[in-house]
Amino acid sequence: MTTLENRPGTAVLVIDVQNGVVATGHQRDEVVANIGTVVGKARQAGVPVVWIQHNEPGNLVAGEEPWKIVPELDPRIDEANVQKAYPDSFEDTDLEKVLAGLGVGKVVVTGAQTDVCVRSTLHGALVRGYDAQLVSDAHTTEDNTSYGAPSPDLVIAHTNLYWQYHEAPGRTAGIVKTEDVSFG
Repeated sequence: MTTLENRPGTAVLVIDVQNGVVATGHQRDEVVANIGTVVGKARQAGVPVVWIQHNEPGNLVAGEEPWKIVPELDPRIDEANVQKAYPDSFEDTDLEKVLAGLGVGKVVVTGAQTDVCVRSTLHGALVRGYDAQLVSDAHTTEDNTSYGAPSPDLVIAHTNLYWQYHEAPGRTAGIVKTEDVSFG
């Protein structure tokens, strides 16, 4: 269980599912649909959803089309939105304040890019005392093989493999498939 006192709640993090981030993501449509399913389950259970958007000068500029959340998903006005400039969604943002205000000690992570912002946020959550669960079929990345990276399917599989067995004192990590996500 979380090491954060009086924080029994759970929240879903939707990281960088923006037009300019996931346009060429591995199995983009399936992943976005799975994220939509997780968000729907959370809303039905009264679990908060936190939308996270990356900002990058000249590429992901607030208000411009590449910066916007993909049209298949529907962030609600009453759901938190966190703007970030670094891979770890906690770094130099108000995410910790948002989660503390919601009494959250566990995050369920979805989004993009698997090998950058998703991994960084998972580790950032765990070192800050959160339980951190990755939805194994609700994250994606683009093809960076030209830079020497493994293919996207292998990046995703490796991340799922090591997060499944990740651990830290007093905190839990792990993976879950979309169909098995439960907030009951």
